[in-house]
Amino acid sequence: MRTILNFFSKIWYFYYEGFRSMTVGRKLWIIILVKLFILFFIFRLFLFPDFLNSKFNNDKERSDYVREQLIRRK
Repeated sequence: MRTILNFFSKIWYFYYEGFRSMTVGRKLWIIILVKLFILFFIFRLFLFPDFLNSKFNNDKERSDYVREQLIRRK
């Protein structure tokens, strides 16, 4: 068990030291994280509305609709 913890602590230290000594890479990681935030949170809110919750009142109606759509498309 101790060797596994030592292994993971070495991996953590490796990445910690690598990110701490970055200069240009730090700015690139900030850009990547901002882009991911925009893609997953902002776009989801405005471009992908929750269709099933807006059209149906309960889970039974939603599941019936999904089942009908899957069967009809075959």
